[in-house]
Parts: sequence; C-alpha cells; structure tokens
Amino acid sequence: MDLLQPLFDLFLNLDEHLRGVIEQWGPWTLVLLFTIVFCETGLVVTPFLPGDSLLFAAGAMAAIYPDLLGLPLLLATLIAAAILGDTLNYAVGRWIGPRAFALDTWFLKRANLVHAEEFYQRHGGKTIVLARFVPIIRTFAPFVAGIGQMQYGQFLFFNVVGAIAWVLICTLAGYFFGNIPAVKEHFELVVVGIVLVSVLPVVWEVWSQRRRATRATPPSDGDRGT
Repeated sequence: MDLLQPLFDLFLNLDEHLRGVIEQWGPWTLVLLFTIVFCETGLVVTPFLPGDSLLFAAGAMAAIYPDLLGLPLLLATLIAAAILGDTLNYAVGRWIGPRAFALDTWFLKRANLVHAEEFYQRHGGKTIVLARFVPIIRTFAPFVAGIGQMQYGQFLFFNVVGAIAWVLICTLAGYFFGNIPAVKEHFELVVVGIVLVSVLPVVWEVWSQRRRATRATPPSDGDRGT
C-alpha cells in the first residue's frame, strides 16, 4: 500500500503536480505531456498511465498559463502523441502477430488482449475511435488491430479521427470547466468521476458478454427435468 500511495496521490492531485511542473519547466512541459500520452497509447506495458484525466488537467492548466502552455500548441502536441502512439502500437502488434495471445505475463495480460479483441470484433474499425475513451482498451485496441492485420489505410483513418476527438473533448473540457471554483476545490472527485465514466463501457461489455454466454449455454440434464 505504501508503494501505491504516491501513485494515487499523482492521479488524484494531477492539477497540483502539473502546476508545479509548468512553473518549473515552462513550455518544456509539452515534452513531458507528449511522452506520457505517447507511452500510454503506444506501449502495451504502460496502460496504467493517466489518459483522460491528464488531458483534462492539461486543459485546465492551459487556461491558467496561456503564455507557458498555449492551447493550440497543446492540442497539436497531444494529438500528435496520440496518433504516433497508436501507430507504434499497431506496428508492434502487426509484427508480433497472433502469437501474442500465447503470452500471459505481468506486462502483457492475455485477459486484456481478449477483452480488446472482443471489443474490436463487436465494433469493427470504429473500435480504434471508441477505445480512445476507454482506459486499458485504449492501449490494447491498436495492438490487437495490428495482430488482426487490419489494413493500415483504414487503421490510419480511425486513428486520426479518434485521436482528434479524444484530445479535443477531454482537453477542451478541462480548458472551459477545469477552473470553475467547484471543480478546482474538488478536483480529486472530478478525476475519480472521469475514471468511473471511462470504465463504464468496459463494465457494460463484460456484463453483456457474460449475459450472452449464459443464454448460449445449453441446460444440463438435471435442468431439463423428466
């Protein structure tokens, strides 16, 4: 628990930590934001990095420090990181191929791959867009698209559309609403709310899958009666 405390503190107080970085690094903060978003979307080993909440906090800070963190440059940086991250993830998945499902390690859980594959099978190419708003699935969806040999032209289209939509919605929400007094005073609750809303699609997908599996399971001999 002692090891997790700093991580929880980082997530729940993203605005305070990000404010400190901006005041110390100035415009170089964009490099850090680019790196975090790129790794969160591009490396299957880092799905735990902040995504939606980081974009929201970055937008809120852009409204406070327009000279150090200009909104147009911030949006361009985050969109580029999201596009390039998914591109790398897709390329790695395409290179590794289906044998990735034979692995089950601490950094590449088979269960995460299976959930992403089911999400992909259910929504097709739109998964690359929809997954942008779903933690964990966001990281594994482009990887699975690469494994499934999705045509790169199709992937690139959904990748760009999804990156633009994700960054604009989350960052502009922080820019326009992140500095409302009630939001600033309860920022940790806002972060928790963002996370909960983000994982709802995963919960729904798992619940729907189990319900379909239950309906598809034939009754046993004891259930049929005589």
